[in-house]
Amino acid sequence: MSGAAKTDDLLARFREGDRWACGRLITLAENRDPGFPDLLAQVWDGVGAAWRTGVTGPPGVGKSTLVNALAGHLADQGRSVGVLAVDPTSPFSGGALLGDRIRMTSAEERRDDVFVRSMATRGSLGGLAQAAPDACDVLDAFGTAEVIVETVGVGQAEWDVAGACDTVVVVLHPHGGDGVQFLKAGILEQADLFVINKADLPGADKAHAELADALSYRAAGSEGAWEPPILLTVATDGTGVAEAASALEAHRAWLERSGAKDTARAAKLEERVRRGVEEEVLHRLWERGSAELHAALSNGSRVPHAVVDELVEKLGEGGPQS
Repeated sequence: MSGAAKTDDLLARFREGDRWACGRLITLAENRDPGFPDLLAQVWDGVGAAWRTGVTGPPGVGKSTLVNALAGHLADQGRSVGVLAVDPTSPFSGGALLGDRIRMTSAEERRDDVFVRSMATRGSLGGLAQAAPDACDVLDAFGTAEVIVETVGVGQAEWDVAGACDTVVVVLHPHGGDGVQFLKAGILEQADLFVINKADLPGADKAHAELADALSYRAAGSEGAWEPPILLTVATDGTGVAEAASALEAHRAWLERSGAKDTARAAKLEERVRRGVEEEVLHRLWERGSAELHAALSNGSRVPHAVVDELVEKLGEGGPQS
């Protein structure tokens, strides 16, 4: 079978709802296959209906268990669900360690319309795989109603997930000063919904009160703005999961009612393109740049600043061509 025929077959199976074809397209996105953009363009008219929810927070707060329970609840409501669990990259294979994928099998086995996929961070600074927005597009075009992206919750991940999703959920633990740390990181301004998981442990009420106090400063002077609710859950037994799903729906309704949905999505797409341009320019200038510049850095004959200046000058001249 020729390459074109294989592509046509893949797209045909994708449009027919073949889960293997969906997974294959995500693999191409994850591997940054040069043919992926053309494939995505051919199904792009199906992108836009899915609601994208980002779930993030410090390690150990139970994000995977909560996502598992939430996916099951949404499926029980008749919603098709796609879960992207962004795992740390294996130092040996470069692929995801698959911890989240293993923990979420119960949600996927519950219904045929729950699709779970692990993705490797591949060294991405924020922990959100670089290809995650593309994978969200694939699931969207596949007809998935709800797309949930779970990050590893380290460093820049909170900002990355905000740029890729419609609703951002921050999951915290009753202990450990998570609320204070997130306040310092500025994540309070990015989150649309807070969940204090493992709320059966001592300290949950105190954590709720501290977070509510911190959020009161955010709300000051912002009449008509969305006020993030704080929910208590015990994901292991399903406590509070239905309420979390209702809060997600409330945020969606607010975005649509206020007219902020389209504006926010347009801004996120612009930011995504900006990041893509930065990444591609850096790739072309550095990876395909002059071997002389590489050698100059290696042998110490040029200071880094001079190399930066020369690369920027090449950009002004049109840069290296692909």
